[in-house]
Order: sequence, then structure tokens, then C-alpha cells
Amino acid sequence: MNTLIFRTVAPFLTALMLLFSVFVLLRGHNEPGGGFIGGLIAASALAIYGIACGVTAVRRAIIFHPLAIAGFGLLASTVAGFLSVFSHVPFMTGIWIYPHLFGVEVPLSSVTLFDAGVYLVVVGAITSIALALEEREVE
Repeated sequence: MNTLIFRTVAPFLTALMLLFSVFVLLRGHNEPGGGFIGGLIAASALAIYGIACGVTAVRRAIIFHPLAIAGFGLLASTVAGFLSVFSHVPFMTGIWIYPHLFGVEVPLSSVTLFDAGVYLVVVGAITSIALALEEREVE
């Protein structure tokens, strides 16, 4: 299924899916979505790109090894949980800060950090599996 049309459309489709995955990640706890489903969409986008352009192109595009991405996500999720412990509230309680950036109050929370960590774990793990399967198929 590696046709000229597919190879031409795949980079645009990948970019659109990655953008949508970030949208789903950020709308997380207010409406359906969050880190897990956003990560699945992003990993699907990278899988499509890998099928169209090859494993080497995906590895160049993501820069870091997929398991390193998953490990960083696990670290971020763990840190999000321990932020509440250091604030003397129960584990995994949401902690909010409201910094002012360019005159606009931006609400940030440990919940967002946790969701971003889950996003990275899912992207890293699923992409690693997909790339391993694609490399194996090529041999």
C-alpha cells in the first residue's frame, strides 16, 4: 500500500493528526480526552508516517529513542504525583498555580503535567512497538 499518493499525503496527515492529538491532550479533564487518547492518536500518526516513509524517517523525525520518550513521560507523571505530597496534601491531589505570562493569567496544574506524562508514555511505548514491527517486516 505504499503508493505515490499515500507517500505524498502521509506527512500532511501526520502533522494534522499530531496537532489534533495535542488538542485532545489539552482539553483533557474538562471534556472527554486526555493523555491516553491523545498519545494513541500521536502514535497512530507516527505509524502512518512510518508505513509511508520508512522507519528511518520516523526515527529522524522524533529525534529521541521512543523508549526514552516513554521514560521521560513516566518521570513527569511521577513528579506530578509527588508534587502533592510535598505540598502536604494526599498523593495525586491536583496542585494549581496561576502565573502571569505577557499580562495574561495562565492556570497550570499538576494534573496537566500528569496528563502530559501519560501522553509521552503512550507515544513512546506504542511508537517503539510499531517501529519494531515495521523493522521486522522489512527484513
